[in-house]
Amino acid sequence: MIKNRLLTYSAVGALAASLIAVPSYAQLEDEIIVTATKRAESAQDIPVAVAAIGEAALDELRVEVFTDYLVQLPGVSAGGSGPGQNTIYIRGLASTTPTLSVAGVAGLAPNVAFYLDEQPLSQPGRNLDVYAADMERVEVLSGPQGTLFGASSQAGTVRLITNKPKIGTEEASFAFGTSFTEGGEMSYNAEAVYNVPVAENTALRAVVYYDDAGGYVDNVPGQISMESSGRYRQAGTVRANGVPVSFSRSGFNTRTTDADGNSISVPVDFSGANFLVNDNAALVEDNINDTRYWGLRVSALHEFNDDWSISAAYAHQELDSDGVFYSDPNLGDYNVQLFENSQLEDDFDNINWTAKGRIAGLEALYTGAYTKRDTDQVMDYTDYLYVGQYLPYYICDYYGAYNLPIGTNAQGETVAFAGATCQAPALFVPSISETKVQTHELRFNTPSEKRLRATFGGFYSDLALKERNDFSYRNNNLITYGPFPGNSVFDTPGYRSTDEDFPQTTIFRNDVRRTDEQMGVFGEGTFDISDAFSLTLGARWYDIKVDLEGSANSSFCNLFSGRDRNRFGTDINDLYDGDGSITFSRTCNDSLNQVFTIDQTLDEIAAVLGAGNAQRVFNELRAPDKAETSGVIFKATGKYEPNSDMMLYATYSQGFRPGLLNRPGGAVNGDFVVPFELDTDDIDNFEFGWKTTLMDNQVRFNGNAFFVDISKLQTTIFDPNIVNLFFSSNAADAQIRGVEGDLTWSPKSMSGLTVNGAFSFLDTEVTDVLIPTGDVREGDSLAFAPGFQGNLRARYEWGGGDNTFHVMPQVVHSASSFSDIIIINRDKINGWTTFGLSAGITGENWMAEIYGDNLTNERNELSRNFGNDVERVTYGRPRTIGIRVGYNFDN
Repeated sequence: MIKNRLLTYSAVGALAASLIAVPSYAQLEDEIIVTATKRAESAQDIPVAVAAIGEAALDELRVEVFTDYLVQLPGVSAGGSGPGQNTIYIRGLASTTPTLSVAGVAGLAPNVAFYLDEQPLSQPGRNLDVYAADMERVEVLSGPQGTLFGASSQAGTVRLITNKPKIGTEEASFAFGTSFTEGGEMSYNAEAVYNVPVAENTALRAVVYYDDAGGYVDNVPGQISMESSGRYRQAGTVRANGVPVSFSRSGFNTRTTDADGNSISVPVDFSGANFLVNDNAALVEDNINDTRYWGLRVSALHEFNDDWSISAAYAHQELDSDGVFYSDPNLGDYNVQLFENSQLEDDFDNINWTAKGRIAGLEALYTGAYTKRDTDQVMDYTDYLYVGQYLPYYICDYYGAYNLPIGTNAQGETVAFAGATCQAPALFVPSISETKVQTHELRFNTPSEKRLRATFGGFYSDLALKERNDFSYRNNNLITYGPFPGNSVFDTPGYRSTDEDFPQTTIFRNDVRRTDEQMGVFGEGTFDISDAFSLTLGARWYDIKVDLEGSANSSFCNLFSGRDRNRFGTDINDLYDGDGSITFSRTCNDSLNQVFTIDQTLDEIAAVLGAGNAQRVFNELRAPDKAETSGVIFKATGKYEPNSDMMLYATYSQGFRPGLLNRPGGAVNGDFVVPFELDTDDIDNFEFGWKTTLMDNQVRFNGNAFFVDISKLQTTIFDPNIVNLFFSSNAADAQIRGVEGDLTWSPKSMSGLTVNGAFSFLDTEVTDVLIPTGDVREGDSLAFAPGFQGNLRARYEWGGGDNTFHVMPQVVHSASSFSDIIIINRDKINGWTTFGLSAGITGENWMAEIYGDNLTNERNELSRNFGNDVERVTYGRPRTIGIRVGYNFDN
């Protein structure tokens, strides 16, 4: 079946080529110069699948944030839940829905590299959200680019290339726009650019921008109580995504045995129970998800002579976002019920510098960068109650937390569940993080006119991410046997962000520092075997170390004790210090709170703790100090140019993504042990591509067909029956097959008309399940991998006196996909089609335009999340009508 689909996709590509062969004669616009091979070359001349959107097209498409250009690039998608919280995927190489709970320190390394000019900005968990102001172009390189761009380019690379200072030229421009969204708030943005020469060989360039995007998601009235807790959910209950609840994930309070001693799940009798209700009336509001970007970038360029130059830039950006960008589809479009305020502040400062020159016959380049990112976020965490089996312990009395409908209390008395009282669930997570990363690269190019030419160099990066998440239950101090005593961090030597006790509401704290250190040596060489055929060989040696310090600290055991017990958490400082000892803390029994060493046998540990706890402690004593990986990846490309209008190429390339340390490493469930160290996932990519210019330079048609073999695909799992923390594992092997392409047509018979289109066909499949937890299913497709994506736009320009008029309709389509490969988190992302139209006039140094996006008001689903067994959908913006004006000042 897969082979038949691939043949069908190839046939579609061939049909597209034949359809454009009509007798008309015109000239395409100049080709875009890209640096996808770390040389400045025409995108049409390099044997790499690169989609480049130039400055003019970025302006025409009104690209501002990365979701704007992603919809223009079939085969590229994003998962997440709003600004500053998204992850880029290319060619469907995705497994897991990103969530706050696994962002940052516990997040998988990205598999798409994200660059601003020469500097990588990829970060664990979620990408840096850079506003696309004053950009020269956007480059998207599909497929593994690891030989030149490193570990995070397993599936591809996205590069934002800024406009550089222009020596000897003074220019300035200003643009302003405003828009109105159906059922939402007004939006507006402004951008100003100034380029000025400050000396004969020196220039400065500055851009400042502000964007206020009005909200369109409504927080609607609702009530919720602990009656919906996962602790009371019976096995067999069908989730909204159609997956029934297994016995192993049924509520603790439903589990019992029948007369024959068999384990069964029974319904809970709530008659007479007192569930207090959380009502969100005080938070009900329309259009809660407004977002503001503001920032500036200043760059300088100095040319010493024809061979040597140095440049530097500083950028500062602040992103403030209120509310949430997801909706509950059961409440109607763009509606959600929040019971706590949600907001995000995401700021970064970036300094980068580049020196270019020539040493004998070599082009030399050194580039370095330093980035500091700070986020301060508060998230409504009420949805956790649907899966939070331990939640009743913190806000219900004893009977609500532990007893079945009828049970026995500590005094041997028979009691009924009817006596239980549960406080109103009011859950929220304050989260703060600080990321500091520095990168350095030194590389050399041999002369491009030589028959044998090469690019080679070395790379180093050092990232430190500090993150503290306080999982907070607002009413824990109201339970009848409360309040909780003060909770504090583990006193083991190592990292902690503060020595102060937790706030009263904080039940669980993740306070972790993650460091990622990467070194690499790379090179690619190209040899022209003949005028028509060349061969490129590349390789990269890498060495990567990932470390964790800190704690995942709970307040369990503090009830009834009158003091802080520091139990039932994960002391990461102790687990990953490599000293061969561990302090057991998963008990409320002080006598078992002992130190064990690597010299003790499993039987000796079991004599103190029992068999179950002993096995985990035995594992933990053998935990690694760091997650380390090193190796070499390869690339080979053959390029054939039978004439100046056609290029064919074939590529074999490898890619990988580094592993990480699991916070709950060593936890045991049956035969499954949570790995301490996540292994790399590796891919082998086989690709055939073509780049053609047809019909006397009227048509450009590029494309490729590819096959990707994935080994040990990484994913993230939450299963309280194994451990009450997210963990990552190498869950499956998989395969991807696809065909993608883009077409540009500029016919002479209609001077001023340009038609652009692009398409992507994907067929993805899990081929082998490697994890025995039952979370992954063979034959399922990968996440965020629509079977088809495509877009088509036509721009027609005509003259009128001293002015030029234009009109541009556009259609974008995405087929359905799925949000995860984890079965219980897997939900269908519905397909969609949107239409847009713009029209305007351009004068000698000014422009004005009116536009409409999503004119049919389609509910286009960009992402879905089913992480807490409830549906959450992130939609694109509803119908939006806007105007914008711009002015270029004369020199």
